[in-house]
Amino acid sequence: MEGGSPDQESIGSGTKRSTVSSGSRSCKRKEFLYRFVDSDRLIANLEQWFESVCNNLGTQKPAFNEPFELIELQKFEYALEGISFQQLIKMPSAVHASTSGVVEATAYLAIEDFLHASVKGLWEAFWSHDEPMPFSVACLYNENFRFYQAENAVAEGKLGGLCATGILLTNPRHPHGKWDHILELALLRPDIGGFVVNGDGQPLLSVIGEALFYAIQVLISRSFSRRKYCQTADSVFVLLVDSQYGGVVKVEGDVNKLEFDVDNVYECAAEWIQNHSTVTVSSIDRIWNKLGNANWGDIGALQILFATFHCITQFAGFPKHSVEDLAADHGSRLQTRRAERQLGNTEMNGNNLFRFQQCSVSPEIVEVQDDSVKIESEQLLKLEVGSVLWLEDSNRQKGYQINEVMISSEHPYYIASPVEDPQKILFLYVGSHPSQLEPAWEDMNIWYQVQRQTKILTIMKQKGLSSKYLPQLSASGRIIHPGHCQRPSSGGNCDHPWCGTSILVTSPVGETVSDLIDQGRFGAEEAIRCCHDCLSALSTAACAGIRHGDIRPENVICVRSAGRHPFFVLIGWGRAILEDRDRPAMNLHFSSTYALQEGKLCSASDAESLVYMLYISCGGVLPDLDSVEGALQWRETSWSRRLIQQKLGETSTVLKAFSDYVDSLCGTPYLMDYDIWLRSSLAQQEIEISFSFQFCCRIYAVVITIPCKDVPFKVTLKLVQLVFHY
Repeated sequence: MEGGSPDQESIGSGTKRSTVSSGSRSCKRKEFLYRFVDSDRLIANLEQWFESVCNNLGTQKPAFNEPFELIELQKFEYALEGISFQQLIKMPSAVHASTSGVVEATAYLAIEDFLHASVKGLWEAFWSHDEPMPFSVACLYNENFRFYQAENAVAEGKLGGLCATGILLTNPRHPHGKWDHILELALLRPDIGGFVVNGDGQPLLSVIGEALFYAIQVLISRSFSRRKYCQTADSVFVLLVDSQYGGVVKVEGDVNKLEFDVDNVYECAAEWIQNHSTVTVSSIDRIWNKLGNANWGDIGALQILFATFHCITQFAGFPKHSVEDLAADHGSRLQTRRAERQLGNTEMNGNNLFRFQQCSVSPEIVEVQDDSVKIESEQLLKLEVGSVLWLEDSNRQKGYQINEVMISSEHPYYIASPVEDPQKILFLYVGSHPSQLEPAWEDMNIWYQVQRQTKILTIMKQKGLSSKYLPQLSASGRIIHPGHCQRPSSGGNCDHPWCGTSILVTSPVGETVSDLIDQGRFGAEEAIRCCHDCLSALSTAACAGIRHGDIRPENVICVRSAGRHPFFVLIGWGRAILEDRDRPAMNLHFSSTYALQEGKLCSASDAESLVYMLYISCGGVLPDLDSVEGALQWRETSWSRRLIQQKLGETSTVLKAFSDYVDSLCGTPYLMDYDIWLRSSLAQQEIEISFSFQFCCRIYAVVITIPCKDVPFKVTLKLVQLVFHY
């Protein structure tokens, strides 16, 4: 390819050389780009380097490393579940086998539409569904290095000169684009898919060299741009596609180390690529099917989407919704699907799934016992009473000694004491090792318990939420394993089985309501106090727009301390709802009606879950439920027949009134009024006195509420019915 250079106005629109100097360095780099116009000359200077790379690695391995790990792509694929990508202009089949200008024009239109659908879908899913997308897509014309919409370029007779398609930052002042505003470039080249059949799945130098040519131009343009990039701008992605296949080339390096000798631009560029850059190339995989539709969920399109995601991050900063957060919703979607199919609560391996493995002798897929393929977490990190665990928290090392191992219905957690303060007790949660988490992404309970809850508690701390009824973040970080950590400088973990494991430490410590109920130590007084304390916690969190989403007996603890009345703390905030896109836990017994129906929370959803918890704590019986339909039917029957209100009324009239209030709000847009219940007799010691007289009159149900000592409330008389007998 030979043509004009990027323009000199910070590399934007045309070949006219700028007359405005912005310093000697900028001028020198602009002059360098002005002369850097022939990709073939760059490729010629890279031939020996390319041959040496291939020879050093041998014929069994690809010449270049992959830009993305398979685990990253798997996680990203889970995050994209439910996100709609729609390419409306179909990719014509086998464009390289036809000389028709109509087919070639349609191919460029299809590439534009594909990139537009990609960047639009990613922007709305991860950054903002409401704010307009600040990017556009256009094709590059090699005669003047300007960008044109493909439709306009074809109409103006520029089809033969189109050489690339780019995603650019929208700038009305520069309708033909600026090179420092390029997020990503895609090169439409014939027979990219041939490398899958004829080689190791990676393109030849002629194709990679052209990608490097454009990558260098983008990197140099960014190096003297006035734009402030949100993330490091020293990497660029170039896509290689034909009518069926595609791949990704990533070039990364400090362009300041390039020798800007304007008399030897190609030699300098080749030297920089060889000595100061990192080039990674993905495998070439299929993107479009025979009908011209993109296979969005397959690895070919997934690699391009992931590259585009990283490009958006450079210009727009970290997304509002992280990949981890969206990927975590896969677990709840899986539970919903199982409930739809009425598969019940089959606990085959802790994540409600059978595991399958490929037989090495026969192609038949056989079911195997879970313990033959599952790596138990205890094999990676086994903690016993007396064990000392060290973690790195904000560049500090903290040690914790295990005092007790708590076995819950899901995963073990620990009661521990800081090494420097043995008298203090804390809850300690240990996450899954990264290598263990991704292959079994369906089971996200540990991730919610540790990583996501760490995020929620950190947000609470940053927003200044303070309540004794909320857990407090004591420490969080990654475990410090024995021996020398050989973690690579670029990130990731070393080979030690503990490396990268996340730890969360919280306070206070107490017994779960589930344990109190099992032991018969949860009476009327505890129910009233628990209701008040949980409502107080929910009210405090609601001030910051946070809802719990997973209230159940295992997530409420009773804290007892010398000289103080016991109180309850609402824990288990890993499934908390921060955004409308977040999804609550799906529990057939304790989830609210709205959560089961819509997969979201309404204002009263947490309160409804609290009512169900209080219902069983007061002796209510929960039926065996194996489907969402059955759970909804039980709720409808129980509320319509007032079975829940009656059972709570046997314990407390206040709890009965509270359940009536929740029933009136369920599924409505009306906000939950926590204050009215926090100011009521939930904060008091309630005494109910019933009198029954047979002489002259009968008093059915006299209820007198007597306040606690020193609490300035009036005594109230409720529900008095007198029937006189003569």
